[in-house]
Amino acid sequence: MKIVIAGAGEVGSHLGKLLSREEQDIVMIDSDREKLDRLDANYNLMTFVGSPTSFRALSGAGVDTSCDLFIAVTPYENTNITSCAIAKSLGARKTVARIDNYEFRDSLHRPFFASIGVDHLIYPEYLAAQEICTALRRPWVRQWFELNDGRLLLIGVKVRAGAALTGKSLRDITATQHNYHVAAIKRRHETIIPRGNDVIQPDDILYFTTTEEFVDDIRDLCGKKDFKVRNVMVMGGSRIAVRLAHMASEKLRITIIENDADLCRRLPEKCSGCNVRIIHGDARNNDVLREEGIGAMDAFVALTDASETNILACLAAKEMGVNKTIAEVENIQFISEAEILNIGTIVNKKLLASSKIFQLLLDADETSSRFMALADAEVAELEARPGSKITRAPVMDLKLSRDMTIAGLIRNGRGMLVGGRDRIQAGDHVLVFCLSGSIHKVEKLFV
Repeated sequence: MKIVIAGAGEVGSHLGKLLSREEQDIVMIDSDREKLDRLDANYNLMTFVGSPTSFRALSGAGVDTSCDLFIAVTPYENTNITSCAIAKSLGARKTVARIDNYEFRDSLHRPFFASIGVDHLIYPEYLAAQEICTALRRPWVRQWFELNDGRLLLIGVKVRAGAALTGKSLRDITATQHNYHVAAIKRRHETIIPRGNDVIQPDDILYFTTTEEFVDDIRDLCGKKDFKVRNVMVMGGSRIAVRLAHMASEKLRITIIENDADLCRRLPEKCSGCNVRIIHGDARNNDVLREEGIGAMDAFVALTDASETNILACLAAKEMGVNKTIAEVENIQFISEAEILNIGTIVNKKLLASSKIFQLLLDADETSSRFMALADAEVAELEARPGSKITRAPVMDLKLSRDMTIAGLIRNGRGMLVGGRDRIQAGDHVLVFCLSGSIHKVEKLFV
């Protein structure tokens, strides 16, 4: 596919890195030559210096009828919308714009945006708030993904020391357990696609595929306890915090602590209609946290602009007895360290936005979709076509690469796990877990 990305900022650069691994025809356009030079030197993509709102520049970057997807992810909403409109007029088949205004997501406005050439809107803060809501509903889980309306689940769980699974090999587990599949192991800075002789260690984050009826079994095997989250303290009055308040304040009692006085004064209007308590104070100060009732909180969510501050604040909240902590960590390099520190759920807008765009990327092929599960791994859901390589032999005889595993499938509307002797059938929707950069190997099995 030919893909043009406007904006070499954090989201655009990360997306360009991911797509460049996958043998896509990528062109990055930005007015900042230095940003483009860094990408050009390290990744397999082309760059073009120019304004994303210039007809001439977009044409020079290759936006024409051969452009399958145009993605505008500059820091400026108006620029993104305008550049998508121009790209569509030049012949781009599909356009995606990053936005900052939640009002634009209203379904009533979709015809308007479609009329000016914007096919899809991506609001990273909304995606982050959704992720946080999911984490608060299932506080013992690190990550939770539902496929085909929940018929198959992919869940990430950190294994406690002394849990039933620790010290056991995958071969030992599969000999007695058939209710789940361990698709991947995140161990410190490494993501492992496991084989039978891999042994589960304390503090491993295991990624299971399973179905709803066996979720409680997985929780028990990992040494986790379930609990209800009712009282939530949020550090930082960011756009994510505002969206979280609108999504969750009916079911949760939310306290937002914001250090900036001006922003704090604006928050009541931004959170109009929400049942939230807004406090002006510095949540980095433990005394402030105690005064505002940290001891009665079930969850603590750190949403400042500084990843380091969010990580440290979650550690402090843990020490003060909070069971569930969630940190926004925008520096991808910090994610593994944060997981090691056991601060709970990690939220990264760049990964979430990239994940959403990845799903849109394959819309031309309606049989498949994919999303990012980790900073260094991918999950693909693909439909097996008649005569494709994946259907020609039992799974154990397919000689899959070491960096991928078949984690499950949907057949006739039912979620199923896959064993070595099982055979993929045409029409199956197959869930494949693979290391970043390997997705093109996976796709070749399905054609």
